[in-house]
Amino acid sequence: MPSFKKSLIRHIATSTVLLSTLAGMQAPAFAGAGHSGGHGGASTDIGMPGQLSDVRRTIRIVMEDNFFDQEKIIVRAGETVRFMIENKGEFVHEFNIGTAAMHADHQKEMFMMMEHGALEADKINMAMMEMDMGNGMTMKHDDPNSVLLEPGQSAEVIWTFPKDTELEFACNVPGHYESGMMGKIRLQ
Repeated sequence: MPSFKKSLIRHIATSTVLLSTLAGMQAPAFAGAGHSGGHGGASTDIGMPGQLSDVRRTIRIVMEDNFFDQEKIIVRAGETVRFMIENKGEFVHEFNIGTAAMHADHQKEMFMMMEHGALEADKINMAMMEMDMGNGMTMKHDDPNSVLLEPGQSAEVIWTFPKDTELEFACNVPGHYESGMMGKIRLQ
């Protein structure tokens, strides 16, 4: 239990710094790279959703507070990889494939999710995720290049990688990326 308290205090401190930094920012509007159809999920410059029948390799990723068990993933251009992701942490975490710029934009959306109560430190409020943010956009987190998991949950992402793009995998829950919860994807 003491480690949980330390983790919670560290998480609250990190989130408080981030929230106070972002407090003066204008709330972002959802656009094509947003939730429910965004995150670049259909964009060929970061790859595309893959088919299970094309998978030649499975990579297991464990998320903890606030780190991934891997710092770098090496894939071949055109390779379809099945990621088996498990959240062994005490907080909600995300596995998201994208560019650094996409992660920066998505962090603003995740901040909005916290502001509206859709996302708490250790819980996803699914009913709030359905909330209409305007123009038919919701806070749903259902893009093929990303999963958002509560503690103890697991999921998979099947992804076909492009030929030449600098990619990262990251957790964009407020404060997590800034704490180092990200890694590089190197294309060969």
